[in-house]
Amino acid sequence: MKKEIPYKIYLDESELPKYWLNLRAFMDKKPAPLLNPKTLNPMTAEELSSVFCAELARQEVDDTTKYIEIPTEVRDFYKMYRPAPLIRAYCLEKVLDTPAHIYYKFEGNNTSGSHKLNSAIAQAYYAKEQGLKGVTTETGAGQWGTALSMACSYFGLDCNVYMVKVSYEQKPFRREVMRTYGATVTPSPSMTTEVGRKINEEFPGTGGSLGCAISEAVEAASNKDGYRYALGSVLNQVLLHQSVIGLETKTALDKYGVKADIIIGCAGGGSNLGGLIAPFMAEQVEGKANYRFIAVEPASCPTLTRGKYAYDYCDTGKVCPLAKMYTLGSGFIPSASHAGGLRYHGMTSTLSELYDQGLMEARSVEQTKVFEAAEYFARIEGILPAPESAHAIRVAIDEALKCKETGEHKNIVFGLTGTGYFDMMSYEKFHDGKMSDYIPSDEELQKGFAGLPDLKL
Repeated sequence: MKKEIPYKIYLDESELPKYWLNLRAFMDKKPAPLLNPKTLNPMTAEELSSVFCAELARQEVDDTTKYIEIPTEVRDFYKMYRPAPLIRAYCLEKVLDTPAHIYYKFEGNNTSGSHKLNSAIAQAYYAKEQGLKGVTTETGAGQWGTALSMACSYFGLDCNVYMVKVSYEQKPFRREVMRTYGATVTPSPSMTTEVGRKINEEFPGTGGSLGCAISEAVEAASNKDGYRYALGSVLNQVLLHQSVIGLETKTALDKYGVKADIIIGCAGGGSNLGGLIAPFMAEQVEGKANYRFIAVEPASCPTLTRGKYAYDYCDTGKVCPLAKMYTLGSGFIPSASHAGGLRYHGMTSTLSELYDQGLMEARSVEQTKVFEAAEYFARIEGILPAPESAHAIRVAIDEALKCKETGEHKNIVFGLTGTGYFDMMSYEKFHDGKMSDYIPSDEELQKGFAGLPDLKL
């Protein structure tokens, strides 16, 4: 007899993962390596360690070790807010009148309000172990900057955050949380770096992008002794740390004999989606199970659905390594949408390769439809979601309604990556009817594609 599934499936401390899962190690066809922008040779851990902490650089190039032990200090910190609950959306199922069962992994139960803390604390730990003074970073909507400022405060490190200007202006309270934890926050592009001044000159009045902020943070780290750069998404090391999300999700489902049919996550750089699907995709590529994976991105920044699979710079200033990924071009600056964490021109190489192999689907959605789903979910399930998370909610509802039409029973799992309490200006625009749906034209996208590096590899 199957156990009755509670509203919230909690794991105890003993079930907290002891190892991160390295998804790339399970893949037969590996993602293409990062390239040195000067030599066009694959980046080595030694080369990367001039930008990242040495241990993180080693994790970045490791595509053979399937499981990497979580340091005791990091695991002890995790215990303050993990394991995170897996919630059965009984109320949503009832209102939708769907035969589907809907589950969501809630990552907003910490002060940073999102999943970003899972990698931030790991990166801060390795920086402290290396004896560094501090780190620099970028942040889009502010979740990553908030998480890293918390982690740095915990380990006594300095934290310098370059926040995308449009989010800096839209989300002042998230900025103040970072400052509360001791971080210095600078709107990007700024006039404090060479690359920032160049971008401001080329795009006067720009609201910035994650690509711009990354360039500034990397330059700042390279000019300060005892500092390294920390990135909140895109890189393999980040997907590795975020695998705790998927590992806990799978343990919770297995506990009640539930097999997921559809797994959905919002997609910007790929950190939360990569972490959520990690153990499920590992099973799939090994031929042990079959799932549907859906990446959901904003129609204003359609990286997977309209981008090109090519080597490109990870940043607008072209100071970072080249990555083979689905991209809109490092010079593409998306419109000022309210899902700031999804405004990145590329997608992590790991998910890009999986998508290119046909192992994952992608869908783009307009922001008014996203906020409709966010408000609907908040009224029914009682959690106010971040705009980024609401992309996954939108498609989860759509898939549940398809089940209603066909009469099929499906187990739908999605990642609720964070809360939207610092995003109330976005909700205000939606409620006042001042929110619009911007979809870039083919001509606009072509301008970004024209800047892709012409590599003869």
